[in-house]
Amino acid sequence: IRKDLERKADWIALKAFSLGKSLFTGNSKSFFVQQKNLQI
Repeated sequence: IRKDLERKADWIALKAFSLGKSLFTGNSKSFFVQQKNLQI
């Protein structure tokens, strides 16, 4: 039972990490696009 809980916790952490990473990269991408537009 403990292993199942640990596995679920790892999966949730991984899911949250991937979600945060995609949000962060998406935000940084839009930020870089804004910077490029400002330079032009």
